[in-house]
Amino acid sequence: MRTSIKKNNEGLSPGIAEELKRLIYSGEIEPGERLNEVALAAQMGTSRGPVREAIRVLSGLGLVTAVRNRGFFVRKMTVRDMLENYDLRALIFGYAAECACKHINSEQAKKLKQILDQMDAAQKADNGSKYYELNLQFHTKLLDLSENHRAHQSYDELVKEMHLFRRSFFNSAKNMKKSNEEHRAIFDAVTKKDSKKAKNLAERHVLSGRERLLGKPDKEIF
Repeated sequence: MRTSIKKNNEGLSPGIAEELKRLIYSGEIEPGERLNEVALAAQMGTSRGPVREAIRVLSGLGLVTAVRNRGFFVRKMTVRDMLENYDLRALIFGYAAECACKHINSEQAKKLKQILDQMDAAQKADNGSKYYELNLQFHTKLLDLSENHRAHQSYDELVKEMHLFRRSFFNSAKNMKKSNEEHRAIFDAVTKKDSKKAKNLAERHVLSGRERLLGKPDKEIF
């Protein structure tokens, strides 16, 4: 079926990138599948140039990887890759929450609270895509508050690797609700400047996401 991409003055590439993200997240384009520029251009009613640029955008997000002399493929990860990713993100996010306790002010707390409220609304509307984007914003805000550029950079790279797998987790209203309950607990600890509790809750939040993603308790993962 031909996909319609709305043209605008800013060019076609952003719209094509969003449509490719949707196709990847929905599983219509599967992990490991090669992105065929010619076929995608025909499907979306455009030339290869905008499709090529959109694929480069997805590469920057970590959704696709380039293979020399072969093209771009939707990213694949092993279970071991995922487990290691979660362990590292838990450590960095815990550190960020601990540091945030030292730097947060009332205006920043207000912005975090707004994101949490928007996530609640997305959950009630059963809008997994909106919830996922807001979830990324919440984590980014806390990393900003760590005031550690290297930690933030490392965390962003790890997040890029997991977009495809983590996005599907938020198709469940139950999972979204549990996730945001954990966010609110972290927020409460940070605003009360309880650094030890904030660190522990943030680490636990990431590791709980790993358990929900894999559908296994801790004792079965290790």
